[in-house]
Order: sequence, then structure tokens, then C-alpha cells
Amino acid sequence: MIKEDIINFCNSLGLDTLGFIKCRKFIEMKDYLLERKAKGLQNEFEEDDIEKRINPFLYMEEGKTIISIAFPYLHDVEYYDNGFSVYTRGMDYHKVVKSYLGKICEYIESLGGKAAAFVDNNFLPERYIAYLAGVGFIGKNNLIITKKYGSFVFLGEIITDLEIESDEKRSFKDIEKFEECGECTNCYKKCPTKAINPYRKNSNICLSYLTQKKELEDKHIKLLDGRVFGCDSCQKPCPYNENIAYSPIKEFYPYDFMNSDNTEELAAIGNSGFKESFLKTSCGWRGKNVLKRNAIIRLSRNKDISKIKSDSPYLKGYINRLLKNNEI
Repeated sequence: MIKEDIINFCNSLGLDTLGFIKCRKFIEMKDYLLERKAKGLQNEFEEDDIEKRINPFLYMEEGKTIISIAFPYLHDVEYYDNGFSVYTRGMDYHKVVKSYLGKICEYIESLGGKAAAFVDNNFLPERYIAYLAGVGFIGKNNLIITKKYGSFVFLGEIITDLEIESDEKRSFKDIEKFEECGECTNCYKKCPTKAINPYRKNSNICLSYLTQKKELEDKHIKLLDGRVFGCDSCQKPCPYNENIAYSPIKEFYPYDFMNSDNTEELAAIGNSGFKESFLKTSCGWRGKNVLKRNAIIRLSRNKDISKIKSDSPYLKGYINRLLKNNEI
């Protein structure tokens, strides 16, 4: 049986949390996406063309099945609080997940099928696909939460032209019931900006998003509160993240430099140093200056940043703003 063969092959790679759904247009999401867009809740990283977000046939015309796979990244190690989200500490997940998906695609092709792999290189609703496929449920924190690894997972998808039995048993309307979360509101309470709350989810004020923005308002600078990239505030208090299994994927084990006090190093880093270190991680794609800016903001909380030298007008502007704000 092809489905069982694919599952067994994924298991042999250390991937044991996956599911299958029929390749179809997710038309049920259209009104929701249009409403978010109309209310200004869509951020700069989201695709404006809704058809690209709901139609997998744009990525594989002959697609019949979508496979959703969870890639756990949390390791059995004490993560040093240096302002970086846990997911950024190891090797760039884009490369790691792509490598694993490539192996699975080769296996599917050996079975006589076509296969295309996706990890952040398409605009499909990957969390919703994972939810439908039974990989996990979508929590009040808007993250996919798996039974074995909690929410500490990356997601990848494969579209294939093989007809495979679907695991889909849920519906779009079921999400808002948050049955698995029950009365728990830990993530609402711990979200520093109230980007998630009982009434709406606004990714434009999510601190993880703010650490990635190229331009920050003064009020957002204060909100970072030491964060350099990402935010784990809604994950840490989640009951489903207690007593979870650790990742078997060695590539996600934290680099030494990412699990130490690296703020001053980052604030002073040059191009070659950046390429040899931070560029290898999951946050490196954002570029040197945004990360340096956030490190300088973190330093400014308790150190004199007036002696920091930079040839970048962008960074000079933020240093001057920080010095001015600290004088007020």
C-alpha cells in the first residue's frame, strides 16, 4: 500500500508526524482571507493574491494528494536567553526541511509518482493543511500543536499526483471552537502585545513579526523588550508543550554561538563574520542590518551604545533614535 510505504519511509528518516489530504482548492478560506485583508490584518510577508493562497493546482496542475509533515526542532538542551527564539538556534530550517522533503520526493518518484516539495516557497495555508491532515490542531495561539512535539515544529508539504487515502476529518469551522484548548487562555495572557486574543488575531503587532520588520516605530522598539529575532511568549506557557518529545533531527541542535550571550558580537559583526555564523541559521535570511539593529536595541537597555560605530545610515539612524529616546 503506497500510503503505508511513504509513512514507513518517513519514519526511517525520523519523521513520525505526518498526514495526507486530497489536493483541492481551499475555497472555504476565501471569505476569511478577504475579511482579514479588508480589516488591514494582513502583513507584508503575506501574499496579496488570494488565489495563490487557496489553490494548490497553481503549484502542481496534476496534483491529487498533499502530504503535510511536521519537523520537530526542540532539543534536550538548556536554551540560553539571548533574545533569539528557540527555532532560530540551529541550522536554517529552510535548507534542512528542503533536504528531507527532497529525499521523500525521490522515494515517491521511485514508486511511480510525481512530487513537488514546499517549505516557505509557496503561499498555501500550511497550518490549515496540517490541521486537516491530522498532524495537529490549531491552538488559540494560532500555531499548529502536535501531540508528540507540541508546537515546536516546522511544517513542510509535498504535492504528488498519486491518489492516496485522505486523513481529512475536520473542517474550517471547527478551528474556532478550540476544543483542545478548552478554557485555557495562557497564551492570551502572556502575549506582550495582545496580538492574539479572544476577538481577533493581528499578526501586524506580533512581536515575532516586529523583530523582522525593516522599520520600527518608537513604541515598537520598546515592545521588543530584549528580543532579537522571534518570540516564544505564546509557546512557553502552553500546557501542550509540557513533557513533549525532543527532536531527533540533529541539524536543529543549537549552534554554540546561538546558545550564548551573543548580543555584543552581533552588534559589532561584519559581513564575513555574519556569513560564517548567523547567515547559517533560520533568521539569517532577514539580513545583517535588521539583526544588528535588534541587537543594538537590546544592548541599549543597560549599556552605552554611543561608542558603537557603523557605516550604515540605517543603523546610524536607529542608534541616534535610541540615544535620543534614552535622554527623554
